[in-house]
Amino acid sequence: MSTEPAPEPSAGTPPTARIAPPASHSGGAALYALGIVVIAALVSSVLLWQRLTSIQEQLARQSADSGAQAVEARTLAQQAQDLSRETAARLAVTEARVSEVALQRGQLEELIQSLSRSRDENLVVDIEASLRLAQQQAQLTGSLQPLVAALKSASQRIERAAQPRLAPVQRAMAHDLERLEQVSVTDTDGLLARIDDLVRQVDDLPLISNIAQASTMRHQAGSEQSTATPAANEPAWQATLRRAWEAVREESRGLVRIRRVDQPDAMLLAPDQAYFLRENLKLKLLNVRLALLARRLDSARTDLAAVTTALNRYFDPASRRTQNAATALQQLQSHVKTAETPQLDDSFAALATAAAGR
Repeated sequence: MSTEPAPEPSAGTPPTARIAPPASHSGGAALYALGIVVIAALVSSVLLWQRLTSIQEQLARQSADSGAQAVEARTLAQQAQDLSRETAARLAVTEARVSEVALQRGQLEELIQSLSRSRDENLVVDIEASLRLAQQQAQLTGSLQPLVAALKSASQRIERAAQPRLAPVQRAMAHDLERLEQVSVTDTDGLLARIDDLVRQVDDLPLISNIAQASTMRHQAGSEQSTATPAANEPAWQATLRRAWEAVREESRGLVRIRRVDQPDAMLLAPDQAYFLRENLKLKLLNVRLALLARRLDSARTDLAAVTTALNRYFDPASRRTQNAATALQQLQSHVKTAETPQLDDSFAALATAAAGR
């Protein structure tokens, strides 16, 4: 069987299109790498967005906390001002009571003069009135001198009267006078001077958040060591390199400083909060001053304890100024004692017995 040759394409017939070979493997690898890069970029973007959101929430919480603390400090300052005004009002009431007591004494003296009593009865009533007035003066002033003077004067009057039935009254007065001499009285003037000194020192006390960045003594020791005389057999270039290395090492050590802080909140104290903290301490010290003047020793001790707590919490305990302030506060707390005015119970009981004629 004969084979016929394939017909040749004519000039007008287009040639048959050839199938293109498949794409190379290098193009697929590039697309795969590009997809991985895009996915990694998306993941990193999501992580960065989450981290940014977390930082924004943390900053918002810190800002809210700072605002709340500032509002609390303003509230405390307002309360201190209200307490100051209340104390002034109480002082005014006390002065009115003193005037009322003076008026009552005048009326009592007039009544005693108008009554027809015996000499001994008038003496007993007069002594009792003078002792009660002296006791009121001692409660207002915080001094025992009015009581001591009144007891001594009453004892001398009884001695001049020379009445045997008034001897128990004189013994009771001597007993009360001996008890008064053993009672310790708070030195109000000295305490007020110390409080004023502490108020002036509050602005100079260093906070824990203002810690120095380097230790001066260690830096000086490193400088002395670096400037030490090199060994005799050490070359000059080696000594220069050694000194340079020691200087770089000392500077590197100063970049990081580790210190124990018992109160972490003290390190996060903002400058505006530090201002309110110092002003709050001043107001508390002024409250202590007013409490001492008003003879409210319990309130004075409470405010002193609050000032001591704030001093130990927010201020640098290694500073000499802070230590001096803490020592002064301890001395104030030890001197502010319960100085209640003693009552002349024995003298009043003896006077009542003498007035009744028993």
